[in-house]
Amino acid sequence: MTEITLKAGEATLADWRAIYLGTNARLDASTALAIAASAAAIERILARGKPVYGINTGFGKLASVKIEAEDLATLQRNIVLSHAAGVGDPMPVPIARLMMALKLASFAHGASGVRPETVAMLEAMLAKGLTPVVPAQGSVGASGDLAPLSHMAAAMIGVGDMFVAGDRVPAAEALAKAGLAPLTLGPKEGLALLNGTQFSTANALAGLFEAEKLFRTALVTGALSTEAAKGSDAPFDARIHQLRRHAGQIAVGDALRGLMAGSAIRASHLEGDARVQDPYCLRCQPQVMGAVLDLLRQAGHTLATEANGVSDNPLIFADTDEALSGGNFHAEPVAFAADMIAMAICEIGSIAERRIAMLVDPALSGLPAFLTPLPGLNSGFMIPQVTAAALVSENKQRAYPASVDSIPTSANQEDHVSMAAHGARRLAAMAENARGVLAIEYLAAAQGCDFHAPLQSSDVLESARALLRAKVPTLGEDRHFHPDIAAAADLISAGQVAALADLPGIA
Repeated sequence: MTEITLKAGEATLADWRAIYLGTNARLDASTALAIAASAAAIERILARGKPVYGINTGFGKLASVKIEAEDLATLQRNIVLSHAAGVGDPMPVPIARLMMALKLASFAHGASGVRPETVAMLEAMLAKGLTPVVPAQGSVGASGDLAPLSHMAAAMIGVGDMFVAGDRVPAAEALAKAGLAPLTLGPKEGLALLNGTQFSTANALAGLFEAEKLFRTALVTGALSTEAAKGSDAPFDARIHQLRRHAGQIAVGDALRGLMAGSAIRASHLEGDARVQDPYCLRCQPQVMGAVLDLLRQAGHTLATEANGVSDNPLIFADTDEALSGGNFHAEPVAFAADMIAMAICEIGSIAERRIAMLVDPALSGLPAFLTPLPGLNSGFMIPQVTAAALVSENKQRAYPASVDSIPTSANQEDHVSMAAHGARRLAAMAENARGVLAIEYLAAAQGCDFHAPLQSSDVLESARALLRAKVPTLGEDRHFHPDIAAAADLISAGQVAALADLPGIA
C-alpha cells in the first residue's frame, strides 16, 4: 500500500480521495518541530498558574471552574468519556479513517498543543488498521464534532471498541494485540482530539467523491439515452455554451460531444429527422449537469480549505505562549458545502429519471412501449421507472438544506450551530439512491440502443454497452429484474462507467 505524507496545509483533494479509498496517511517529518513547540508552549502556559480555558479549566458553561494541577490528567480523560455520547450505526471504516487523517492534518500546524506521542498514536492506529467504532449520530456541527470525535479519542485511551480486519473488538484488546499502550492524555489533549470539524468534513468529502463518480457516470448514461432516443447532438455545440460562459456547462457540452463522436446511430438521422427539438432531459444536459459540475467544484474548494486548516479550540500560538479562544470549530462552511453536494446529487438523479421516463414512453422516444419487444404480454421497464421515481423523491426530501437549521445546546452557551454533521452524513444515502437511478437508466439506455441494431453508437458508448452486456443480457421476455439493477449498480459503484467519462475538463 502506498502512503500519503501530509504536510501542514498542503494536502490536495486527490490526497484525501486516495485516503478514502484505502491509502495510508502519516505526517511529514517537517511537522515535528511545530508540534513539539506547541506542546512545550502548553507547559509554559501552565507554569504561569493562571486559568486558561481548555487547559486548566472546565469546559463550555463550566469554563469558570479552575482545575488544580493534580487533576489535569483526570480532566482530559473525563471530557473524552463524558462526551463519547453518540448513538446510531458506526460510521463506515473508510470515512472513519479519513476522519483520523484529517485530525492528523490539523495537528500538523502545531496550533493544538498535543504532544508528539499523541500524533504518533493516531499514525500507528492508521498504519495497523485499528479503526475506532464511532456512532454516527450526535454532532450538531459546532463546538466541534464533539461526540463522534470523543469516540475516536476514547479508543486511543483504550475505551470503547475498534474495527480490526472487519471484526469489532474492545479497544484495549486491539491496542494490546498491535503492541500499543493506551494513551494517557496530557493537558488540553482530550479537548484537542474531540474539538474540530473532522467528522463532518470526512463525511462531506466522502459524499463529494461519490458525487463526482455519479456525475461522470451520468454523462455516459445520459449520452447513451440520447442515442437510444435518437436525440440531436446540436444542443451540445460548443458555440451555444461559449455564449453563456459557465465553465461547467462548456465542459459538459464538450464531454457529451466527445462521448457521441463517430456514432452511426446519430449519423442515421442527421437528415430527415422530423423532431425539431428534444425534451429538456436530453437537450439541457449541458446546462443542468454543467451547473452540477460548478457546484461540486465549489464544494470541493471549500472542503479542501477546511481539510487543510485548524478547527479546534483554544488555539496555541507557541511564539507568544498564548492560548486564544475562538470559533473555528463552527462547521458552517462544511454545512454549506454538504448542502451543495446534496443538491447536486439530487439533480443528477432527477434529470436521469426524466430520461428513463422519456425512453419508456413510445410517444416521446419512438421506441417500443416500456422498452420491451412484446408490450402487453411483458411489462419491460415499467416498474424500474417507478423505482427510479421513488428514489428521486427520497432524495428530494433529503436535499433540504441542513445549514438553515440551528438548535441551542450546552445551556445556551452554544446557541447557534451548523448542523454540518447530519448534512454531510446524509450524502451517502443520497448517493446510493442516485446510483440506483443511474443503474436503471444504464439498463434502459442500453436496451433502447439494442433496438437500433445493427447500427452502433460511438466507440466509447459501445464500450459502455459491452461492459453492461457482459453482466446483463438484452431484455427479451420479462425476467426477475432486481439482479439486473444490482449488476448495473455494481459497475457504477466500482467506477467502471465513470472511467469512460474521464475526459479533459471533467474532474
